[in-house]
Amino acid sequence: MLGGSVLIALLRFIISLIGVNIFYALMSEARYGRKKTIIYGACFYTVMLLLACIWYVIDWENCVKIVALAMYIGFAFFVVYMSKGPFYLSMYKLAFTYYLLAIFLIGGIEFAIIFFDGSVWADIGARIVLIILIALFINRYLRDSIKAFGAYVEKELDWFSVTLMIFSLVCGIGFVLNPGRLDQSPYRFYQMAVTFFLIGTLQLLMFRLYLHIGKEQEYQKDNQLMQMNHRLLERQLEMMEEAVESNKRKRHNMKHHNAVIAEFARRGQTEELLQYLKECEEYEEGTDIDVEEDICENNAVNHILSAYARRAKKDQIQVMLDIELGKDLPIPVIDLVTILANAYENAIYGCMEVKKQEKERECLIHLMIKRKKNKLTIYCSNTCRVETELRKGEPKPEFTGGVGVSSIIKTAEKFDGEYDFKNDEGVFVFRLMINIP
Repeated sequence: MLGGSVLIALLRFIISLIGVNIFYALMSEARYGRKKTIIYGACFYTVMLLLACIWYVIDWENCVKIVALAMYIGFAFFVVYMSKGPFYLSMYKLAFTYYLLAIFLIGGIEFAIIFFDGSVWADIGARIVLIILIALFINRYLRDSIKAFGAYVEKELDWFSVTLMIFSLVCGIGFVLNPGRLDQSPYRFYQMAVTFFLIGTLQLLMFRLYLHIGKEQEYQKDNQLMQMNHRLLERQLEMMEEAVESNKRKRHNMKHHNAVIAEFARRGQTEELLQYLKECEEYEEGTDIDVEEDICENNAVNHILSAYARRAKKDQIQVMLDIELGKDLPIPVIDLVTILANAYENAIYGCMEVKKQEKERECLIHLMIKRKKNKLTIYCSNTCRVETELRKGEPKPEFTGGVGVSSIIKTAEKFDGEYDFKNDEGVFVFRLMINIP
């Protein structure tokens, strides 16, 4: 069945390499540009095909048994080097590609034996048709999902789980492609069909499981963003209410102020009027009521930090600000406000949780923003519970109110930023360094 001239063998080898390349390329992203990838691939595959043909001529019997596995191992080393992504995720994609390779290899052979009495050309034609059908199916129904699945797996899947998935694929394929079993009995065909079905079903279940987990994580992040927006709206409403009350007081005071001036003028009491105006001027200089703290030159950042500072002081939380930020922001103001608002929200939440346990304990929030060349550094520390824990380098939602962390991370990654969180014996520290575009 697998005999024929070396040209026929070469044609089979080419078809197989094209098939696995198409399948793997649909699921992965190249490390280099298209031109460089094509040149490297052409050189590598030419050498591989030449060696396979030489082996076929020298030792046909052993070649037909294990040439598919040998060529695939060479292909695996090459594509791992040429593709981007975590190593273990690339290994899973390779195992799944190997599974698809086994489908069109065995499918072509069985189709030729059952319907065309083992015709070599029927085998080659069936392989081409199967490759096209599988590629079209992946491209239309699975390509985007597989890439999303890869992103979710990278975050959620551990080494043990991915090892089991790869092991199940390799064991099943090894059973089907066992070179020591060349019989073509109906029972053998039934075994192969059931094995392929069970392996495919298992991978589909795992695929859907982690896709569901990933989507659930996305839903949770969206929910956190909605909560964050809700809190920002609350702060804005508080600022508006404070502004309205301030204007009411000013109008009320101005009304009485004008009435007093009018009365002094009506009676002709010039000296008393001048003394009254002097007292009013001294009063305004000695009070800070309704005067917003001048934290930095940027109005948007100044307003949001002032609002949160007032909120913290109302809750008897000390605030220390060290802000060096010019009027022109190095990043979009909405992104910076998102980071600062979330950091401040989490800091206030952490302090309030401490006050629930120890009402007399002093709480402090320290926020620092510095810019140096093409780097923007943000540092925020706050008093927190000693038992505050981290999971995968991030604070657990129950210690931050479930809001803000994912939004901070998402914004930081947008600018290739570096961040970390830690609990320094009852002081929660958040640090972020953003690359300024």
